[in-house]
Amino acid sequence: MKIQVFGMTDVGAKRKNNQDTFLIDESLGLYLVADGMGGHLGGEVASKLAAETTQSFCKTNKDLPPRERLEKAVNAASEKIYQEGQANENLKDMGTTVVALLAHENHGYIAQVGDSRVYLMTQGAVWQVTEDHTVVQEEVRAGIISPEDVENHEFQHVITRSVGYQKEVAVDVYRRKLQPNDTFLLCSDGLSGLVKGSEMLQQLEGNSIETSVKNLIALANSRGGTDNITVVVCRVLP
Repeated sequence: MKIQVFGMTDVGAKRKNNQDTFLIDESLGLYLVADGMGGHLGGEVASKLAAETTQSFCKTNKDLPPRERLEKAVNAASEKIYQEGQANENLKDMGTTVVALLAHENHGYIAQVGDSRVYLMTQGAVWQVTEDHTVVQEEVRAGIISPEDVENHEFQHVITRSVGYQKEVAVDVYRRKLQPNDTFLLCSDGLSGLVKGSEMLQQLEGNSIETSVKNLIALANSRGGTDNITVVVCRVLP
């Protein structure tokens, strides 16, 4: 299946540097968003290493089944980031979120660590495919708080899992049989924290994917742009 794709990243209205990275590699069918953490330099380094290492691993290990390939690629990135952090005091404890889509034959494989998200828009509806690895989401799953309490919770952005903080990380991997007009939106929390899934769907239904991405970033900025904003949209063509 052919996939139409467009991605952008924006520093936002409040930050001085951009710690987000996105990757589009159509030859591999690999699309990725990473949101780095670890100070002015560490976050930028971590997210770039995540993209580069994941891409390199997938390129040199095409013989692996796609699910295994993607999971091992993210763990290769985690080990690389961890080693770089141990070797450089200025980069110690850096890490990054990762969401990645690997299109293989007629299936899409989605890997996730952290609170960057993947949404699926299909047949006029939108679903959040991934589940945030955050303190508040753990409390929701445990029944301690309700989903309605998340938005104003003081720890809503405290993540419980990241790529690079340790050598290995548990990676959530989802699989979906691709259908014509399936549209996947990968984003950092700079978008999802300010724009609802229904608003993403509205933009994607009425515009080209390039216009939609630009409009969504502008919408997040108009609501404060409190973080870096990165969006990659992949649409399965009929």
